[in-house]
Amino acid sequence: MNRAHLLLSHPAHFIALGFGAGLSPVAPGTVGTLWAWATYGVLQSWLSPAEIGVVIAVSLLVGWWACTVSAENMGVADPGAIVWDEVVAFWLVLWLWMPASFWAQCVAFALFRFFDAAKPGPVGWADRVFKGHGWRGGWGILFDDLVAAFCTLLVLAIWRAT
Repeated sequence: MNRAHLLLSHPAHFIALGFGAGLSPVAPGTVGTLWAWATYGVLQSWLSPAEIGVVIAVSLLVGWWACTVSAENMGVADPGAIVWDEVVAFWLVLWLWMPASFWAQCVAFALFRFFDAAKPGPVGWADRVFKGHGWRGGWGILFDDLVAAFCTLLVLAIWRAT
């Protein structure tokens, strides 16, 4: 089954593949994060910060299901095409970082992409601890990105405090 067909074959795949962002042939995680950034701007214009928090919490739970189902169907523990983990984690970063200027958001984006791609220290640990299939593996897909979001927010907080 090709990836485009996979996207439309099950609602979980549509979500896990970031509504198609994960089908990018180049840097799907970066494309998924850019998609998250753009959609966060839309969410901000429609919802209050508290409502966005609820969207993020629900998206995390739905994403756990979607990532689990999609990884199982793809037969890979953490497929690169699954980008819902980047989406939810970067929404969390923006939700906690805002209000911030465009350039401060660019810094947040760059930091998040660094932590997610390079997986230094705790992010690498988080990437290894829940590897596998089933619900544990589905959580693992999300968990390392949440740790990357935490590391991003920690650096941003230190930057803001200085």
